[in-house]
Amino acid sequence: MTTMREHQLKKHQAQRLAWDLDWNLLRTFMVIVEERGITAAAERLGLKQPTLSNALARIEARLGRRLIDRKPNVFEVTEAGRLLYNDCVEIFGTVARLPIRLRDVQEQVTGNVAVAVASHIVSPLFDQALSDFHTRHPRATFTISVMTSLDVVTAVAQKRASFGLCLVHNPDPRLDYRVFYREFFGFFCGPKHRLYGRTDLTLDDLRGETSVSFQTDHPSDALRPVALLRAVAQVEDAVIGISSSLEEVRRMITAGLGIGPLPLHVVRRDVRDGLLWRLPPYQDPPAIDIFLVSNPQASLNRAEAGLLALLRGQVDELPLAARTYGLDGR
Repeated sequence: MTTMREHQLKKHQAQRLAWDLDWNLLRTFMVIVEERGITAAAERLGLKQPTLSNALARIEARLGRRLIDRKPNVFEVTEAGRLLYNDCVEIFGTVARLPIRLRDVQEQVTGNVAVAVASHIVSPLFDQALSDFHTRHPRATFTISVMTSLDVVTAVAQKRASFGLCLVHNPDPRLDYRVFYREFFGFFCGPKHRLYGRTDLTLDDLRGETSVSFQTDHPSDALRPVALLRAVAQVEDAVIGISSSLEEVRRMITAGLGIGPLPLHVVRRDVRDGLLWRLPPYQDPPAIDIFLVSNPQASLNRAEAGLLALLRGQVDELPLAARTYGLDGR
């Protein structure tokens, strides 16, 4: 029966072996077994035969086991030698994979991406970019804040946001602006409105109607094309509800407070479900550009820089026509 002292001694000897064993001896032994001889192994390693013979003797002495039976015309690996060889293969396989493992660690992108967006940002292109980026870099995290377009630009300028997606009226020369996508606005009413369900309407039928809209729906602001159309329809003086949130503008329209502008592609499902009704004009609706806004002076982490580069790449690769929503059923 093994006493406690003997057990502790063996454990100590095993720990000493791990610290004291020359790892090069294991590599030498592995090559000797693979080449089935000292001479061939010496040629492969570019060493002299006596060096390999001494190395084999040293590892056998250190382990206290005969690893290879060497006689004239005989080369046979012992059972202990086969066990050691298998371990050597595993060890050196692990070592060989170290550069790849370390490269993967270096390429793992971490960090938080703070994105500021206007409330009506609905873009399959942006959604796909988030999905692709998360698949490639699952350790990156995201914070997406919804705010007014003006606040989006301010957050990017103050470096509180990694980048933003929003309307732009007066570009800040310190920032970088790229048209990310184009959308088209139409006028809508809700089920309680007197114009709901009518197909014989013209722009003149909207004259004098009460309306709701966005805070930027003004001739001197980002939704200028919509504001000009409202002026043509003579509904610009009857605005009874405004909001910076698309959901709240939509709420007021469906509640019957008045007609109002909404992006065609965003509310397509609401129209199909009968929650909204499209009003004139049906041809040449106002076009609004949504911008990808970034700050060249911001110091971005790898996640921020990576996602921003992905979005910029989409802008560079796809023509604007492929990034335009709201026409032809898109």
